[in-house]
Amino acid sequence: MADHKKSTNPWSWIPTLYFAQGIPYVVVMLVSVIMYKRLGISNAEIALYTSWLYLPWVIKPLWSPLVDLVKTKRWWVVTMQLLVGAGLAGVAFSIPAPNFFQWSLAFMWLLAFSSATHDIAADGLYMLALSKHKQAWFVGVRSTFYRIAMITGQGLLIIFAGYIESTTGLDTVEIDVQTTQTAWTAQPHPSELQITSQEGPLRIITYPDALELSVDRVPRELADSVLSVARDWNVRGNFYQIDGMEAGDGQEGLQQTTQAAQQGWWSRLVAVPLEDFLQRFAPETEPLRDDGMTGNVGIVYLYLSGEPAEGEEIVINFGREAGDNSISLVEGDRFVFNSSNWNTPAMAVIQLDSKLDFTTQATFRGRAGNIPLAWSITFMLLTGMFIFFFLYHRFVLPRPDSDKPGVRSADQSIFTEFFRTFALFFKQKQIGIVLLFLLFYRFGEAQLVKLASPFLLDAQEAGGLALTTGEVGFVYGTVGILALTAGGIIGGILAARHGLRFWLWPMVIAINLPNAVYIYLAYAMPDSFLIINLAVLIEQFGYGFGFTAYMLYMIYVSEGEHKTAHFAITTGFMALGMMIPGMFSGWIQEIIGYQHFFVWVLMATAPAFIIAAFVDIDPEFGKKKDEDTTEESD
Repeated sequence: MADHKKSTNPWSWIPTLYFAQGIPYVVVMLVSVIMYKRLGISNAEIALYTSWLYLPWVIKPLWSPLVDLVKTKRWWVVTMQLLVGAGLAGVAFSIPAPNFFQWSLAFMWLLAFSSATHDIAADGLYMLALSKHKQAWFVGVRSTFYRIAMITGQGLLIIFAGYIESTTGLDTVEIDVQTTQTAWTAQPHPSELQITSQEGPLRIITYPDALELSVDRVPRELADSVLSVARDWNVRGNFYQIDGMEAGDGQEGLQQTTQAAQQGWWSRLVAVPLEDFLQRFAPETEPLRDDGMTGNVGIVYLYLSGEPAEGEEIVINFGREAGDNSISLVEGDRFVFNSSNWNTPAMAVIQLDSKLDFTTQATFRGRAGNIPLAWSITFMLLTGMFIFFFLYHRFVLPRPDSDKPGVRSADQSIFTEFFRTFALFFKQKQIGIVLLFLLFYRFGEAQLVKLASPFLLDAQEAGGLALTTGEVGFVYGTVGILALTAGGIIGGILAARHGLRFWLWPMVIAINLPNAVYIYLAYAMPDSFLIINLAVLIEQFGYGFGFTAYMLYMIYVSEGEHKTAHFAITTGFMALGMMIPGMFSGWIQEIIGYQHFFVWVLMATAPAFIIAAFVDIDPEFGKKKDEDTTEESD
């Protein structure tokens, strides 16, 4: 029962409490994906390491008794907000440092554990400080401000980082690539270019200013030779590194690197055979016709107009922004310049489709925004926000009399009851179906969500849509979250009217089939920003609508004597169902490409349909009279 003697107006703390609860979650799970992508981390590493960050939400039921036994819920809330602020500051300061990936991940772990613990304490304080009536009344308020936090994280923060990125770095350069029917023209070797420091502010220089490529095909050996020379030159110039490969190794070095990576038993017996199978089953590109000829290639050289400051790195991201997809970048999408290589030209290789036989055009852009600075400032802003939350909630949060630590003399009985609660959950009817439903209902979506943002960000030649950071913040963080919220609200209203059982199948369909819009985006690669927004809106609305069934089912299987503890267990399985598929999703995508990956995502929705056919739900559950069971809707 709630205490009112030491309570405050719920409007003064519920909105800020649940906004603060949502921010670290969206930072760890979603913002980090975009940040690492912009900082040059591979899709496989992003998907693997950020998926592991989901672990604290999976296992948080295991330490939830500590929140009851030690201190008060109020103390845990304000302390965790201070730790969240410390974690955010750690990320901000580690981004410009050497080994930033390892250090920032360590602080992300601090964020994840602090945020998961904050969830436990905040929900506990909510139940202790409010009466049953007010708990039901404010459940929509807390859910709304949690969603606002999601919009802020996925939308406003990404837009803010993108704005700083675009205004703090060097000016963007454009290269127009035009195909012609004229004869093939030779280009100079990079060592022949005369590069000297130029007057004026530091800027990106390209040679040539515009590139013309003949549609006449060239021998494949020639194209492969140009590509091999460019890769070796770029590695030699320290514009990027290939793990295990030294400058001058060329194709032989690449083969040796691959062989070295296959020496481990896991790679030899599992990973490599599976990778070979996937590449045969779903090749990323169609094989060229075997006549020894391929599409023409051209080279764009990029360098700086002057020497950067000592220790400063200028990262240039280069790729196609618009135009014909038959003109693609095959080498050189990201270059790192510093004081030692600023006057050495980096080589970007552009190749025509071998079937292209008409004149067309494409536009390539080179961007050199100060990406580390942009994300450091963004995380410092978040740090200041949580310092404010810590100070504000320290004075504003209620102090209910029932918010007390557990009695020390009862420690043993409390832990005994805790383990009995676990046993009772796993003894319930249809426990196998329950666990399968919790783990596989979002099996396809769990893989899609990890690669959706990288897909929107990746250059078109890598299979992506080449959106800017700010555009991704708008399409997936603002439009997507608004559609997600609308779908959830409509789903809740309909489920309350007719019950969960009535709407189960429409919701299963809604959360899974709209994933097909990403297949369309991957194959059509539309330039229209409106079409991309509409596609994401459809998918996210379906997810919001379909996720209602998942949340109501969690409440349904948690009913009984230990409702709160059982619901915490279901949230652990919910997190596990998102974590594991996300861990291998990036690996699959890098093997088979975005097009086949999104087809696989749609195939991966099949378990949800199969398991839903065996789910047994009371026809009356979820209707209006059970409204009090929706208190965990966020």
